[in-house]
Amino acid sequence: MRMATVHIYLDKRSLRGSEAQLKIGINKRGSSAYIPLGQWILPSQWDAVREKVKEHPNRARINSYIANRKTTISNILMRLTEDGELTRLSATQIKNRLLALLEPKEYEPNAFIQRMEAYASTREAQSTKEKYEQTIKKILEYDGRARSLTFEDVSKEWLEGFDRFLFKYSPARNGRNIHFRNIRAVFNDAIDNEITTAYPFRKFKIRPEATPKRSLTLQQLRELFSYPVEPYQKRYLDMFKLSFFLIGINVTDLCNLCEISPDGHLYYRRAKTKKRYCIKVEPEALEIINRYRGKNQLLNLMDDIRSPRTFTLKFDRALKEIGPVTYEPNPEWKPKSQKHRLHKVHHSAFPGLSSYWARHTWATIASEIDIPNETISAALGHSITNKTTAIYIDFNMAKVDAANRKVIDYVLGIKE
Repeated sequence: MRMATVHIYLDKRSLRGSEAQLKIGINKRGSSAYIPLGQWILPSQWDAVREKVKEHPNRARINSYIANRKTTISNILMRLTEDGELTRLSATQIKNRLLALLEPKEYEPNAFIQRMEAYASTREAQSTKEKYEQTIKKILEYDGRARSLTFEDVSKEWLEGFDRFLFKYSPARNGRNIHFRNIRAVFNDAIDNEITTAYPFRKFKIRPEATPKRSLTLQQLRELFSYPVEPYQKRYLDMFKLSFFLIGINVTDLCNLCEISPDGHLYYRRAKTKKRYCIKVEPEALEIINRYRGKNQLLNLMDDIRSPRTFTLKFDRALKEIGPVTYEPNPEWKPKSQKHRLHKVHHSAFPGLSSYWARHTWATIASEIDIPNETISAALGHSITNKTTAIYIDFNMAKVDAANRKVIDYVLGIKE
């Protein structure tokens, strides 16, 4: 019977600045799992052969701490091995058993929901956090024992049952798939951190279905641009135009823009992907920007609104209300009530229209006028097909500027 062995390891895979974290490695039958020690040092300060810190101002304290921790863990492993408790456990399972013994109050071994809550709290975008919170809420509704589930309990059968439960609230497969992608992300993170080796998504497949069309035809877009909107809708229609002129820029990014650079470009980091990006500001876009200059941001969208999410909700509602208006009997009206006898009803001229359609429409029209797919991908901030060209960013951004100008001219009927 081979017992688990222990060693001290400097993990250089994820750095904090220039420092790497010391970990205790648990090895058994060729597999390993690691327990963080909470000590960070420079790689040059680690003696891997002697497993000791060197040339560090606190090396004596750190060496004493890791030696005591290693001895404690080795003694626990020896006792558990003699009791026969570790015979069939993997390195990851041994690690979880150790943490349960070392930190019983702080650590719940392999707890799925707790891990998902912790993972959700690390997401930067508030909208992403909320999506994970919705998934957790649905899981707790589905399974009364969810708080005690381990990763191993979340099997293919469990996921299939959860899918049937979700179907009652969301018949659309893509709506349910959001929850399964969130669960899969937590599993991947747990595997990366040696929390579990279970992975039900090898057998449970997330199968997307074709999404409804979310782009306008050229004729519809021209009709929208010239539609006689109500005064409150004018601002939102202008923002849709601006988003289109800026290659379908995301509303959150639009709200957070700061300034136009001297070379006439907007340089920013996309909220969704965190990638750096730039767009040339064409005259049509500049005219709208000048009309809506803000106090702290480039545009005044956030001057009296709390968050980009709030503005997006108002934006999308206003777009869906663009169209003919009728006044019909108000079903809530009663004599002597404050309700009016008639109420205003909007009939959308562009059913389903939302701020996101600007992006899809730009890509669709660009394709229609034979702009290469590689240029469209670069314009939308996607990965470039040809990754071997070292200077592809500058090269493609020049092409993107030309492509956007071509799309705008085509939509507005401007002759070259």
